[in-house]
Amino acid sequence: MKNLLDFIHNHYHWLIFLLLEVVSLVLLVRHNSYQSAAWVSSANSMAGVVYEMESSVLSYFSLTKANEELTQRNIFLEYQVHSLEEALKKEGTDSVQLAGLKNPEMYNMIPAKVVSNSVNKTDNLITINKGAADGVKKDMGVISGRGVVGIVYLVGEHYSVIIPVLSSKSSLSCKIENRGYFGYLHWEPGRSNLIYVDDIPRHAHFKLYERVVTSGYSSVFPPGIAVGKIIHVFNSADGLSYRLQLQLYTDFGNLRDVCVIDNSPMRERLEIMRQAQDSLTQNK
Repeated sequence: MKNLLDFIHNHYHWLIFLLLEVVSLVLLVRHNSYQSAAWVSSANSMAGVVYEMESSVLSYFSLTKANEELTQRNIFLEYQVHSLEEALKKEGTDSVQLAGLKNPEMYNMIPAKVVSNSVNKTDNLITINKGAADGVKKDMGVISGRGVVGIVYLVGEHYSVIIPVLSSKSSLSCKIENRGYFGYLHWEPGRSNLIYVDDIPRHAHFKLYERVVTSGYSSVFPPGIAVGKIIHVFNSADGLSYRLQLQLYTDFGNLRDVCVIDNSPMRERLEIMRQAQDSLTQNK
């Protein structure tokens, strides 16, 4: 307290000067319209800068949520486009309005963040921040907003390990979109944006840059999830089929947001079909 009083005593003339300056400015602004307008304009400009900075900070911290929403929205739109195309192919152009009124069969999506990833190994692995506590189970499919990622391999309470398509252990059934010809997806160690589809029949008709999508012939992925586009065609080693080289849609080197698919409806259908087949076999 003594130090404060000493400071005021030693510098009181400067304090009085500052006080008089503040009073003068207040009187000047209050009783002169031009200076008042200039002050309000300056104050608004400063407030605008502060608010803009605050908005930028809040926007930055909200990017995580925005990315999750965009990923799920992209997945929904991809599947909706595929469903509409399938409806048009089966029913003809008159079904456009009918198909547009129906929502595609939706699956339970579990959004997750990639916490570790590799792209330069023979058998790459991806770790995500969702596990059994979030509903993730072994053998569930994993996709990004752009296409297929892989299959759940190991599940912990709060984390899971994914075998991506960039692995020698991965083999997914896929087909050429709108063509119906299907084959199996395989990766050869090397570039993380290229992959191959084997066993495409020799009588198949298709063009370069056509899309390859999941076939839906397993309980892992629904049909129509994007895989990549055809950029080269080879003959198989035995000459009995084609081998397609694809450019993957998913950018594994920059993978951040994914969704785990709970494909329960497909698993239920396959289980019913298996039980029916077993029943027929036993009755023979």
